[in-house]
Amino acid sequence: MLKKKPRSDLIAALDVGSTKIACFVAKADGTAAHVVGIGHQVSRGVRNGSLVDMDAAEAAILTAVTAAERMAGEALRDVIVNISGAQPVSRTVSVEVAINGHEIGDHDIRRVTELGRNADTTPERRLLHAIPTGYSIDGSRGIRDPRGMCGQRLGGLMHVVTGHTGAIRNLETVIGRCHLNVDGMVVAPYASGLACLVDDEMDLGVTVIDMGGGTTTFAVFADGHLVHTDSVAVGGAHVTNDIARGLSTPVAHAERMKTLYGTATVSSADEREVIDVPLVGEEDQAQPNHVPKSILTGIIRPRLEETFELVRARLEASGFDKVAGRRVVLTGGASQLQGVRDLAALILDKQVRMGKPLRIAGLSDQTGGPAFSTCAGLIGYALNRNVEALLPAAAAAKPGAGPFGMLRWVKEHFLT
Repeated sequence: MLKKKPRSDLIAALDVGSTKIACFVAKADGTAAHVVGIGHQVSRGVRNGSLVDMDAAEAAILTAVTAAERMAGEALRDVIVNISGAQPVSRTVSVEVAINGHEIGDHDIRRVTELGRNADTTPERRLLHAIPTGYSIDGSRGIRDPRGMCGQRLGGLMHVVTGHTGAIRNLETVIGRCHLNVDGMVVAPYASGLACLVDDEMDLGVTVIDMGGGTTTFAVFADGHLVHTDSVAVGGAHVTNDIARGLSTPVAHAERMKTLYGTATVSSADEREVIDVPLVGEEDQAQPNHVPKSILTGIIRPRLEETFELVRARLEASGFDKVAGRRVVLTGGASQLQGVRDLAALILDKQVRMGKPLRIAGLSDQTGGPAFSTCAGLIGYALNRNVEALLPAAAAAKPGAGPFGMLRWVKEHFLT
């Protein structure tokens, strides 16, 4: 790794996934960021979003980070990292403080926020996010910004996301072994939403489904805020394993067939089209083994149907299905499989579009697709946090505009 003095205007994002490790290095300029370094590596030591081999994960992370550092020509010290495992739990808590009739100020907002941050943590679970979604004064709800108002009691609704302490500590440890400091953690679908969503979607209601290799995570945004997040332990790697088992072929060949020929859409031509399937353990690869493409589709589609049915069931059980409206944005590497969008629309009964990073400059066609949405969103999260630290009162004055809408508002009013 480079032995240079780290620069304060650099933002580093690290996406630790089950199938790939990605690192983006961006240069911050006010309310914008431009990616100047990229590194990615096949993931090792991570399964279903959780660490299973510390040494293998350390080597993969170090390789990705070193490549990003060399491309950027800068050393990294701090990174923002995603959480796709750690069994995240999301819920809304209500807190209230006495204000005794005085005018509400920033201090009172901080009191409410601190109560919310401490409302749902235990030794087994660590706080990841505490996001204010609305306020009330003396029982009058629906207040977006209570500053300057008066009353006896100030209440707040906080969306609190926690993760399993052990899994989070393991991730911090393996990143620390790469001589990096974890400057923040963000649940994967939140980061993906920041990268892929437009402000109107955040305001009107939308579900972001991030289809990763080991897990499928999803988040609901409404009124400009993240209001719910959850995950199911099924991802693109499960599709690959199904193909490998179903066709008795090595996993590497199963991944290749999924990428080249895989589809979730049944076609009448699939019976006529045949594909070559090398058999596992066979030394003589000259012996042909051809199967109809319909068999491959018959393996892929049920697993994807199961994934979307699980997401639908979890959304309905949470009560946020109606809040999310009829809009779904699919992202993540596994969402790139042909026909996934149509299948998601059919099972979820919603309008579905494909999502990719929208607001980060400096990405190529290869790194600007759905597979890198989480990493791009981590950059946006860090940039938003930096602006909030620079102008805290201004940043909080637009709570309903969405993170990037708030950035534009701050730029228009304070940075021009």
